[in-house]
Parts: sequence; structure tokens; C-alpha cells
Amino acid sequence: MSSIVTNTGAMVALQTLKGINSNLAKVQSEISTGKSIDSAKDNSAVWAISKTMEADVSGFKKISDGLSVAESTVSVARNAAESITGLLTQMKDQIVQAKGAANDGERTKIQANVAALRDQVASVVGAAQFNGVNLIDNTAGTMEVLSSLNRDSAGLVTSAKIDVASQDLSIGAYVAKAAFTGTNGVSTNEDAAAFSLDNGGGTDDIIIVDATYAEGDSISVRIGDKTVTHTFSASDIAAGNTPEDIAALSLKSKIEALGISGLDVAYDSGSPGTLSLTNNGANDLSVSMQFKNAGSGGLGGLSAIDVSTAGGATNALASIDGLIRTAIDAGAAFGTSQNQLETQNNFVGKLMDSMKTGIGAMVDADMEAVSARLQALQVQQQLATQSLSIANQGPQNILSLFR
Repeated sequence: MSSIVTNTGAMVALQTLKGINSNLAKVQSEISTGKSIDSAKDNSAVWAISKTMEADVSGFKKISDGLSVAESTVSVARNAAESITGLLTQMKDQIVQAKGAANDGERTKIQANVAALRDQVASVVGAAQFNGVNLIDNTAGTMEVLSSLNRDSAGLVTSAKIDVASQDLSIGAYVAKAAFTGTNGVSTNEDAAAFSLDNGGGTDDIIIVDATYAEGDSISVRIGDKTVTHTFSASDIAAGNTPEDIAALSLKSKIEALGISGLDVAYDSGSPGTLSLTNNGANDLSVSMQFKNAGSGGLGGLSAIDVSTAGGATNALASIDGLIRTAIDAGAAFGTSQNQLETQNNFVGKLMDSMKTGIGAMVDADMEAVSARLQALQVQQQLATQSLSIANQGPQNILSLFR
């Protein structure tokens, strides 16, 4: 039945054309934006996942920036520690020269060089800052660096961090205290001592004197290339206690834990604060001791070095190795931290790349497929337009029936 009121063919053709135009608009949107899912109405689930991942990528970018700044900060500290190690090595050369000098006049001239090197160390310590953070002047404490954002299966996000410990290479605030006595090689101020243990039974004593120690004061003993330290606590110096015995017993335990072959350590209960060392090994052992007061810098012992006399040169030689080891240990610690930060930063960069790839796989348009669909839809649009035109001619054909 033909009708001039209801043109069914035209309605079908119009609906088809509308569908084609809608698909064509979507394809044109994909071409202009490069995305197959550009808003929540395109696919709400995939859009939500992609936006969460994009937020994570943005967070990781800031983490990477923070890791880069931290890496630079640690790099400055490491270079400073390495420079200080070189300066202390030069100072040791001067000390050795002073020990072999013919008279105190020559040693006084060498002391001027030692003082200049000490000032240079202080200058390096003061200048070793990046972005306002100095990791070697005993002001920074532990630097916390945000290293990752971890999202679990439930969507809960937790943060991870890398702790970079500062290393105290400052010089000031050292105050000598008479901490040793009766030991070979005790310094004039009795705050340091040094002696050698011959192999095959060489023996000597470490004698820690009864003195007024403060909380945070420490006594270090270096044997060969290994160092142990006892730091006095509040309970150590409490009334009624014998801090020299507490320190001696603590050092005895720590020296034994070093596992030095052939070294025997005995505590003399009849002589407070006394440890007897016996070297039954096959190699000679050098022993040095150093007192450090609370609040003094890690290189505070530099302030006490004076090679203007033969005795001062001997004491300086005993303490300089420990100071060099402090600087070396600091440099090594910073090197480890810098490697850790660099590795984490590289990982974060690769993680961001992987996440971006995943996001792209979900929402990016396949441009080859979009191009083919565009061509097909344009042809369909033309055919649908012609079909609608033909359907609209139907009512005109009815006129011929009335002629």
C-alpha cells in the first residue's frame, strides 16, 4: 500500500543515515584526538582505569624529579668526602715528614702546612651543599627521599622511601679529655694513644682512666683497619657506676666480634678500665685509640693535631689514619646511596614508560583501522543519502495515478 502520509521507506533511510552520521562523527573524533576512548561515555570502565593510571604516572614523574634532586645532593656530598680524603692523605704525608724532621723549627713550618690543609677541609665541608642540604656538616640528619607509590589490588596506595644518612665530617667543637694512661704512645693531652703489637705474642694494655665523661662522649679503638667505638650513655655515667669499666667491657666484646686472627683480649678486673691485648697471630698489628667529646665533629680530632714537636707528630700519626678512615667510610656510604637512588630513578622511568604503553593500548585509536572505517562510512553516507532521496520520491510517483 502506498501512502502520502506515512513514508516508511524514508523513515528507514533516515534512521540509517543518522546511524552512519553518528559513527562518522565518532571516527572523526578519534582522528582529531587520537583516542578511541576520550571520555567516560565512550567506555566508563576503561576510562576510569586509564585516568587512575594517568594519575599514577603524574605522581611518578614528581617522584623521578625528587630522586634526581636527591641524587645530585648525594653526588655533591660524595665528591666532597672524596676531596676530604685526598686532603687528609696529604696531611698524613706532612705528619710523616714532621716525624722525621731534624728539629722543632722544621716541624713548626710543617705545622703551618697542616693547618692550611685543615682549613681547606673545613672549607670543603661548608661548601658541600645542594639545594640547601649539606650531608656532611652534621646538620642534615637523615634525608628521606620518596621513591615509589605502591598500589595494591584493592586500590590502596602506600608510599616507599629511601633513607640517606648524613655523614659527619665537620671539624669544630672538639675538646680534649685525659682518657688514657699508662699506655705506650699516649698523647700529651692523653686523649689519644698508639702502639704496635708484634706478631707471635706481642702484648700491651688499653687503660681507660676514671674521668668525668658526658653522655655522648665516645672512645674508639682501631686495630689494623678495623674500628670499634663505645659511646657513653646516661646510664653509663649515672652515680655509682664505673664508666671506665663499662667502656672497657663494651670494647672487649666489640673487639672480639671483629674476629681478628690470633688476637686475645682480656679484661683485668683488678685494674679498672684495663684491657690486655695479646697478638698471637702471624702479622704485626697497629693499635690506636681516640677520645671524642659529645658534640664534636666527625673529624674533630683534626683540631688537636699539632706536629710542631716530636711528641705531637707521633700522636698525630696515631690519629690521622682513623680520620682518613672516617672520610673514606663517608664517601663509600654516599656512593652506595647514590647508586641506590640512580637505580630507583631508572626503574621509575621504565615503570612510567610501561604504564604509558598500557594506557595507550586501552584508549589510543588504531589510526590504520580508523582510516579504513572513515572511507567506508563516507561511502555508506553517500549511499544512505541517495537511498533517502529515492524514498522521498515515492509520494511524487502517486501523482501519476491521478492524471
